[in-house]
Amino acid sequence: MTLLDEFLNQTKYESYEELKEKFAIHIPDDFNFAYDVVDRYAELDPNKEAMVWIDDDNQEKIFTFKDLKEASNKTANYLKFLGIKKGDAVMLILRRHYEFWFYLLALHRIGAIAVPATNMLLTKDIEYRTNAASIKMIVTYDAPELQEQIEAAMPASPSVKHLVTIGSTPRPGWKNFYNVFNDASDEFDRPQGIYATKNEDIMILYFTSGTSSYPKMVQHNFAYPLGHIVTAKYWQNVVENGRHLTVAETGWAKAMWGKIYGQWIAGSAIFVYDMLGFVPHKMLEMMAKYKVTTFCAPPTVYRYLLQQDFSKYNLSSLVYCTTAGEALNADIFNKFKAKTGISMREGYGQTESTLAVGNFPWMAPRPGSMGKPAPGYDIDIVDSEGNSTKPGDVGDIVIHVEKGRPFGLFAGYYRDQKLTESVFCDGLYRTGDTAWRDEDGYFWFVGRSDDLIKTSGYRVSPFEVESTLHQHPAVLECAVTGVDDRMRNQVVKATIVLQKGYEATKELAADIQMFTKQVSAAYKSPRIIEFVAELPKTISGKIKHAAIRNKDKGKSEDDAPKFDK
Repeated sequence: MTLLDEFLNQTKYESYEELKEKFAIHIPDDFNFAYDVVDRYAELDPNKEAMVWIDDDNQEKIFTFKDLKEASNKTANYLKFLGIKKGDAVMLILRRHYEFWFYLLALHRIGAIAVPATNMLLTKDIEYRTNAASIKMIVTYDAPELQEQIEAAMPASPSVKHLVTIGSTPRPGWKNFYNVFNDASDEFDRPQGIYATKNEDIMILYFTSGTSSYPKMVQHNFAYPLGHIVTAKYWQNVVENGRHLTVAETGWAKAMWGKIYGQWIAGSAIFVYDMLGFVPHKMLEMMAKYKVTTFCAPPTVYRYLLQQDFSKYNLSSLVYCTTAGEALNADIFNKFKAKTGISMREGYGQTESTLAVGNFPWMAPRPGSMGKPAPGYDIDIVDSEGNSTKPGDVGDIVIHVEKGRPFGLFAGYYRDQKLTESVFCDGLYRTGDTAWRDEDGYFWFVGRSDDLIKTSGYRVSPFEVESTLHQHPAVLECAVTGVDDRMRNQVVKATIVLQKGYEATKELAADIQMFTKQVSAAYKSPRIIEFVAELPKTISGKIKHAAIRNKDKGKSEDDAPKFDK
């Protein structure tokens, strides 16, 4: 069984056009995913499989909806015991540990704000986030290096009252989750009155990189999970009682696309592989062993999987595969289809949205195309004057909101009304992305209208990397751009003007790279460093990042004549 009928007037469609025209979501008053989906399944079909979890140590746990109801109730009681209440922000740095789902659902029950984060954050990243969102509690697994970074951030993080580990050996100053959880009640009454959640309340907060500022805080409200019905049911095409695998780690928004909301509403379990690192042959082994039915990953992951011998793995359970995050190369599409018989389908969306454009079941996918606008989203591509572009012309992707915001589109940037108003204006939400459409209405992604870099599935803000580089004593000026890379989509490049007294050497380049890794997340470190006498600039003195990108166009990390790793 699924809960789709409780939220949709119609669940089956004969064409993309019918889906786009007739799809409609019934959004209940005061919807809360924990109570209205998880607890509903626990009531109707308590033994229904919700999550299959494994790790690299061959540990395995299978959770039913009844299991998750009880575990998240116990976690909610634990949070309440520590004083967490509606509206409090709690940062979750739990990688793919199953306790992430305990905490996420528990925070939904209370009405507190979940703030997922990656374990790659360093001290300065943590300080910024704790203060920007007034984080009250941080929850991690036992990871000394990560916890040391958190501890170093605490003197500058006055809002944080509790540090909690889900591990068994807490450091001084940390609380052990299981010491209280094991004895906590598995009953938790749904809050009423002023403590009850409303659809417009903030449910989850994501930090997402920009290019001219520190990470923005994207806020989604309690109706947000319903927007992912389209993501899961009509794009990922999850199978009722099947097992869906989205590769994303829980610190990134894509986890919400593929590891909980839409999949469970549509009746599919999620498959979670808590891997220490991505090893292609091990992922294929797990997909075969656990009979994964639907799969979603960025093209970079498919590139590495295709280097394996597929004849060694029984992937007969796999029926549908999707990809997003970067444009899909036709060569990858064709090779994957030859090996599996499956035509991968691309999609497009942002941290700020659910699936906004996709290749749906009734459409013939065109490799490299995002597809067509998703139901609920009134999307256009416009020129600099706001006019719809002609087929073939590049323009800005915008979403019409004059008649109301589509389900799944974010509520705004947390604590930044000015920034919110800058993207929501004239009845439009301006995505900041550019694309063109063909004669048949398929959208083709071009890039950010700003300079965001996408490398190995991560989004990197040049502004953040430049801010880090400027802390190095040898750096006078710098510009950070992306260079095309066959395996990673892009790699981070830093073009640097040195201070007087420093010489452009490989040793200095290596020192700068090591410095960036020590003060910021490793994936933001430049893989290529080029020393120049001066940077290209506009008349007003602004650095021309586009000029650097154009000079490097067609080059890659391998053939760039620069100081590189």
